[in-house]
Order: sequence, then C-alpha cells, then structure tokens
Amino acid sequence: MKLSFYGADREVTGSCHGVEVRGKKILVDCGMQQGSDNGSKQDFPFDPAAIDYVVMTHAHIDHSGRLPLLVKQGFRNKIYATGATVELLEIMLRDSAHIQEFEAGWKSRKGKRAGNKDTEPLYTMEDAEEVFKYIIPCQYNEEITIDEGVKIRFVDAGHLLGSAYVEMWLTEDSVTKKVVFSGDIGNVGQPIIRDPQYLKEADVVLMESTYGDRNHEVPADYTVDLAKIIDETLGRGGNVIIPSFAIGRTQELLYFIREMKERSLVKSAPNFPVYVDSPLGNAATRIYEGGMEGYLDQETIDVIRSGKKFLAFDDLHISETSEDSKAINFDTVPKVIISSSGMCDAGRIRHHLKHNLWRPECTVVFVGFQAKGTLGRILVDRAASKVMLFGEEIAVKCQILSFRGMSAHADRDGLLKWVGAFDPKPAKVFVVHGEEEVCDIFTDTLKSLGFDAYAPKFTAVYDLMTETLIAEGSAPEQLAEERRRGDRRQADAANRESPVYQRLLSAGTRLLDVIAHNYGGSNKDLAAFTDQIIALAKKWDR
Repeated sequence: MKLSFYGADREVTGSCHGVEVRGKKILVDCGMQQGSDNGSKQDFPFDPAAIDYVVMTHAHIDHSGRLPLLVKQGFRNKIYATGATVELLEIMLRDSAHIQEFEAGWKSRKGKRAGNKDTEPLYTMEDAEEVFKYIIPCQYNEEITIDEGVKIRFVDAGHLLGSAYVEMWLTEDSVTKKVVFSGDIGNVGQPIIRDPQYLKEADVVLMESTYGDRNHEVPADYTVDLAKIIDETLGRGGNVIIPSFAIGRTQELLYFIREMKERSLVKSAPNFPVYVDSPLGNAATRIYEGGMEGYLDQETIDVIRSGKKFLAFDDLHISETSEDSKAINFDTVPKVIISSSGMCDAGRIRHHLKHNLWRPECTVVFVGFQAKGTLGRILVDRAASKVMLFGEEIAVKCQILSFRGMSAHADRDGLLKWVGAFDPKPAKVFVVHGEEEVCDIFTDTLKSLGFDAYAPKFTAVYDLMTETLIAEGSAPEQLAEERRRGDRRQADAANRESPVYQRLLSAGTRLLDVIAHNYGGSNKDLAAFTDQIIALAKKWDR
C-alpha cells in the first residue's frame, strides 16, 4: 500500500499523485505543468497503460490537462469525477487540445523556415475526445467502491463548480487506511458556489499550500472595491484589462459586475461596456447557467428564482471569433475587457496587453494566483519595464493592481482551519501544490501546531502500511538542471562538428564575462541590460 508523488510537489502546477493497493494503481488528478514548474516537463514518471483508475478533484487544467496525454500513451480505464467537473472537462480538454495543435503548427511553420523538423503537439483533439469514453460522473457525498479494497467519496471543496476533496479508503491484508486528497481548498465567501466543507477523520492527508505563507487582503465589499477601480480608470479614458481564468474567475467577475451595475456604483460611465473575450470562458458561463443548482450557493439560487440571469447584464458583449476579438481594440470607448489566460502565458489576453500596457490611463487588474515564470507574475512583481509580445517590445506604463481578495484558494488561515478540523490529527500531513519556499514555510507552521507534516519531492514514495518514506524523490531545481544538462548534451552531440555553433557557444561565454564586468553598475543601466538579454532570450528560445 503505497502513496507516490507525481506532480505539484514543491511546485504549484501539474498536480498528480498515485496510490497502489492490492496490485491496483490509482491516480488522483493528472494536471498540466505551467509557468516555471517544468522540472519534469509533461513526462509521466510511470507507465500510463499500467494505471487502473483516475480520480479527479476538479477541472482546472493544472489538475486535468494531461488526461489526453495519459490516454494517448495507453490508459484505457475509468475516470471518476463529479458531474459538474465532467461537463467542464468536456470544454477544457477540447480547448487545451486546440491550443496544443495550434502551437505545434506555429512552431512547425517557424521551424520549417529554419530547416527544422515539424513539432508534434503534446496531444491532439482526437486524444482529448478519447478521454470522454472513460469518464464516470459522480455525486457529492456518495460512497463509491471502484475496486476490491478501494472506496472513494467526493466532498464539496468550494474552489470551483464541482470541485471536491477525495476521501479514499484503502484496504489490504485486513488493514484499512483513509487518505484524503484536498485538491484545491476553496476560499470562503466566493459568489456562486458554496463555501468549502470540512472533514473530521483521516490517517493521511495530502493538502495544497498555494497561499500557505500569507493571508488574503480581503476587502469589505468586493463589488465596491472593484467598482472603484473601474470608475477611476474609465473616468480618465482608459480600459480595464482583467486577465482571468476562463472557468470560475470569469463567472465570478460577471457576478460582481452585475451587482455593481444594479447598485449604480460606477458613476463616470454607468452603462460601461464589458467584453468577455474568451470562447472557453463563454462556454463555461453557459454551463454555469444551465441547471447547476445542486452546486450553487443559496444567494445565487435566490437570484435565479427571482427570474434574473445571475451572469448577465446590459452592455455585456461576448466575443467568440478572432474578428470579434480584434475589433475590441479598434473601439475607442473606455471598457472592461475580461480575457484569458489568467496568467497571461497564452490566449487572447496577450493581444489586449499589447494594446493597453503602454497606456498610462489604463489599468490591468490581476484577480488570481500568478505562477513563477509567467508573464502575469512578471507584471505583478513589476520585474520589467518592457515586455515582449508577438515579437514587439511593449512598455509597461499602465497601472497594475493585484486584487488578491478574489482568490479561489484558501489563504493561510483558511488552510489551517481546514486541516485543524481533523480530530484526531492525521498521522501524516503531506504539504503539496505550493512554491518550494511556501511548502517549507507552511510545513513548519503545521509542525509548530503539533502535526507530523512533510513537503515531499517529486517521485517520492510513502509506504502507508509502515508509515515510512521509502523513496525521497527529486527537488524541482534538480530535475530542471538534469533536463538542461540533457538538452545541452543533445545539442552538443548534434552540433559538435558545426563551427557556427561553436562560435555561438563562444559568444555565450563572452556574454557571461560582460555580465560580470557590469558588477557595480547603476540600477538604470543594469535594468536596461537585463531587459535586452530577456528580449534576446525570448526571441531565440525554442
């Protein structure tokens, strides 16, 4: 009876964990890695064909995005998820497959001009469609026996429509262990969905730690505070750009904007236009509005029963086609633009940033977590005065705000309340799904409160019967360095006879010398030099 750590271990994305009992292998989540969480890339550290079952906590792509790859590489068994998660997966995985195919096509066309081979997509639309053959929708609080000695139950996690903790009972040699997988633990007071529930019993807990080192800045009234930002920006003739996750956050924003319009909170432009430029977000909105009462909170149900649409209002514009999207930036009327992706690493949001980042009168409002290595994180941290978008250098002159109170994740106190509900304390708490330093901070916090807590590394293995760690695994930076060394070895082998490549290596060595010579330079010069190196790296990164 073993527990294995296959993703989002000392990292924020790529959630994937495994259980082995009575010879059966079960995955909990199969997420895509994003941003700088690329130590293991998207490769599986196991044979997908050997997996017997998959259990999903929710539909977000960092928990579900490698399901088509799993099927592509041989998985052919059952996938369990809540009914709402199943509906969201149907649009999310198709959208992800479209992105994989589009990006591979773009790289292939670019590579062909350089004489390189075609780039294969991580997976195709056909792979994504294959996933749906194996999905089984389930209800909250329903005990399901998926195999002899394996029973599961989904409990409302309050993070996203259909999100769940997974309670899993494992029995082998007359010994039963209960393992709880938190998935993403929801924030309290979110609109539309219910608050997270709390569990009381577990032998072992795997819990997320995204905000394990801090609490949210919770405004007295989300609607009022967001309305103030919109009012001030539109009043000076600017646009409000909101990078938003297509599923969950986009619907929350529409809920808040409906409220602020009903309360006439934006005085400078009471009938301001709102554009949702996200085909995936629009598809998700239709799911939210289509018979999901079993997943909604009472306030939202009351709005529906009053005869209103809880995600609709006057001057709401839905952009579906690329032509719709382009037209937004040719319209000079000050407006609110909600677009994905939420971390700005892909999608239509990048076009809107290109057209608005350089304008001092505009505001970019971040309403969710920004992973390291993403454009969103660079902007939130104000780490660059200029960024590259579509091969063009764009100055960052607009106002940039981070509306942290809107997070769908529990903050430090919320996480502590959740794990503190277990009575007695679990024998072991594994801290996952957080940046490395945050995992360590939250682990130390739990230890100070009397929990036996540990932040495992990628590919670590824990024996549930003996309660011992039998494989330590590898830290993210070790994996990243191993991959870099492997890439360099491949490149050196392929190019060792090329004098042009040798010249390139010499130029790289000279650049390092120039960097060293600039030690002690002015901050202005160092910042400009850094921006030029970043731009050069982005131009030539393959």
